[in-house]
Amino acid sequence: MAFRLSPHLTVMANAAQRAGKRLLRDFAEVEQLQVSIKGPSDFVSQADLRAEQMLREDLVKARPGYAFLMEESGASGSENWTWRWIVDPLDGTTNFLHGMPHWAISIGLERRQPDGSSEIQAGLIYAPAADEMFWAEKGAGAFMNERRLRVSARREMSDAVFATGIPFAAVSTARRNAFSRTLATLMPQVAGVRRFGAAALDLAWVAHGRFDGYWELGIKPWDIAAGLLIVREAGGYVTDVGDGNPLETGNIVAGNPHLHAKLRPIVAEGIPASA
Repeated sequence: MAFRLSPHLTVMANAAQRAGKRLLRDFAEVEQLQVSIKGPSDFVSQADLRAEQMLREDLVKARPGYAFLMEESGASGSENWTWRWIVDPLDGTTNFLHGMPHWAISIGLERRQPDGSSEIQAGLIYAPAADEMFWAEKGAGAFMNERRLRVSARREMSDAVFATGIPFAAVSTARRNAFSRTLATLMPQVAGVRRFGAAALDLAWVAHGRFDGYWELGIKPWDIAAGLLIVREAGGYVTDVGDGNPLETGNIVAGNPHLHAKLRPIVAEGIPASA
């Protein structure tokens, strides 16, 4: 990239691009990949594991003292970390394994303060098949490749398109019911609801203005760590459904400043009625 990145983002971009090249080679031969089953509709392949190992190697080499939270291998490094990488090596694995070119690498960088609080300081989401790299650093704005990003300016629900994650076989009945209730309330009010199968890219597309908002329940930290900062730096809002931290609760509502406030109560109302 010709755009001048900070040292942290340079490390993240280089690691993502190297792993992305390997994933593209695997994607071209997806039918030959050996796949094991982690659970219903939750696949892990050689591609995930290779990409995660490559990312770990590059990030450790550049910042040897930083801890990790990774989708496949979990938490590692010092328990007293100040800096931690939160990594999803292949968000949208099911898309990948079905030959759909909508998947991404997500890297978030979290900093913990002496009081124990923490915050994402930098985030990067790379979609190799589209060669789109979304990135942000706290206080410095959000970008796709070299283009500055702003969330959409739509104000009316009737003009809005929202993204979400549709619960699948392994999801609890309570969460499936919560989703159904939210969707039933939302559908008559909006221009569309989309489920593209990659949470990191859903958030990146909110930052880009392609989506006006996004919600999902029970999402993992590595799926949203980078995206929540990118949306905020693009002028959007990202919150928990209630008053918690979405990285801790796994419940997330994102949107532009006008529509986030309209989407959040609809999602919240679905939860207690379906619990």
